[in-house]
Amino acid sequence: MTLTGLFRHLFSYRMRALVKKEFNQIRRDRRLQISLVLPPILQLTLFGFALSSNVSDLRLAVVDDNRTPESRELISTLTESKSFRLAGYYASVDQLGDAVSRGDADAGLVVPYDYARDLARQRPTTVQLLLNATNANTATISRAYAQGVLQSYNVNLRQNGIHLQVQPTVAPNLARRGQIQLQPAFLFNPGLVDSWFIVTGVLGLLLILNSTMVASASMVREREAGTIEQLLMSPASTTEIIVAKIAPLFFLLSLMMLAAIAVLRLVFSVPFRGSLLLLICAGCLCILSGISIGTVIATFSRSAQQAQLTSFFLNPPLASLSGALNPIEAMPKWLQPLTVLNPVHHFAAIVRGTMLKGGGFADVWPNFLGLFLFTLVLVSLSVRRFRKQLS
Repeated sequence: MTLTGLFRHLFSYRMRALVKKEFNQIRRDRRLQISLVLPPILQLTLFGFALSSNVSDLRLAVVDDNRTPESRELISTLTESKSFRLAGYYASVDQLGDAVSRGDADAGLVVPYDYARDLARQRPTTVQLLLNATNANTATISRAYAQGVLQSYNVNLRQNGIHLQVQPTVAPNLARRGQIQLQPAFLFNPGLVDSWFIVTGVLGLLLILNSTMVASASMVREREAGTIEQLLMSPASTTEIIVAKIAPLFFLLSLMMLAAIAVLRLVFSVPFRGSLLLLICAGCLCILSGISIGTVIATFSRSAQQAQLTSFFLNPPLASLSGALNPIEAMPKWLQPLTVLNPVHHFAAIVRGTMLKGGGFADVWPNFLGLFLFTLVLVSLSVRRFRKQLS
């Protein structure tokens, strides 16, 4: 078939009638309309604000055995930062430990009785930081915050030849005469806005997961209504039926993708340094992959509830093994190679490469090729399964 013949076939009267029928069916389905617009935008907004690695306003309990202007200056340096706020003073370390264990405080600071004397004699002095490590991630971030705040405080003391050591419950000796100063340069995200990493990954998850659920629910519901059998009695070919099923969903999900990209730019101020066309092409492949997965699920399911349960088994691995919400390097070594088999991983790499890094096709072509191959395989599998169901 020539290109002109294929164009005429795709835009024939029967094809237009089938596509119009699908749009009318979607228009009558209020639940499907809402699932195409409202949940993706809400999920992207909520995940962008809620899934944050920043820890702020940690409740800091203090045991000040020194009670001098120097110790009060140290405490105010910590509590005046955005990371900590004063939760109260305690008379002993035991009482402080009880407060941390009860949840009344997130961290504790112990200032020794000889703190001011050691500073006056220009001796290295030690303060102890107690952290609630029930949440190991929060404890690690809190220690880094405290070390960062006290490192700045230590600069002023070092000008007078005084060395301050911050010692957590287990830490190496940091009071050294010779020191190396690190001057970091943060590329692609100078402000260290962690929501940029989250929302660019959530975008791929939304496209895949919503496309999967919408496609599976739409096809299962139509089969339950018995309209599939009516299509088989029409003069339309199997190819026309398949294209007419995919085209309206693909169009509406593409509009959802454009709205999600606008949320990234307007709500979270994610910079756009790369090619918009490249990002849209990758998003279209991601949507086709999701529709194909949903179609395969629908062909194996006999009801909408069964399709939803099947999606629940499939969606968590796609989300957790994508690198969209957490760095791949944080996964166990034996799990990291599995991310290559995840289309969400490739799309997230393309989004971050184009929006944050300003890369072109030459920079992201391995991920684009991987996403294209996954889409081709999934579309072929879904068409084969749908043909088998129609026959």
